[in-house]
Amino acid sequence: MIQTRHAKEEDLPEILDIYNQGIHDRIATLDTDEKDMPMMEAWFREREETSPVVIAEKQDTIVGWASLLPFSSRYVYRKVATLSVYVTRQERGNGIGKLLLSAIEAAAKDAALHKIVLFSLPSNKQGHRLYASAGYREVGVMKEQGMMDGEYIDIVVMEKII
Repeated sequence: MIQTRHAKEEDLPEILDIYNQGIHDRIATLDTDEKDMPMMEAWFREREETSPVVIAEKQDTIVGWASLLPFSSRYVYRKVATLSVYVTRQERGNGIGKLLLSAIEAAAKDAALHKIVLFSLPSNKQGHRLYASAGYREVGVMKEQGMMDGEYIDIVVMEKII
């Protein structure tokens, strides 16, 4: 059975490992350099009430995580968050992303957020299907928005009013 819960600081080594898998696999982030524990500790400690992190756990092992961050520091966007979802390689396609989306959306509602926005690589078709099935709609594509491995990359933008 897979359970979700809010992340704790002691979860950071497994969260970091899953994040670095996403970086290596080039499907979930434009980041190209592995992250380290000091960066993850700072990322976790600097979070606000409207920036939850949830994890999915299977037999006491973290198999995925999701987080929200403020969309912008501007006051007018205070109720909008950006989404990140990462699932360990061995568990992708097993419904964990859907569980994480449900858990992070519940946390967003608890934090009185209004909308979630996500930015995705066009090649992440599995992720797009997951988001669409959860009610996210594609807003558009930002052409050549970032650079990965020396090439400009487009970014798909999706959103959901929660």
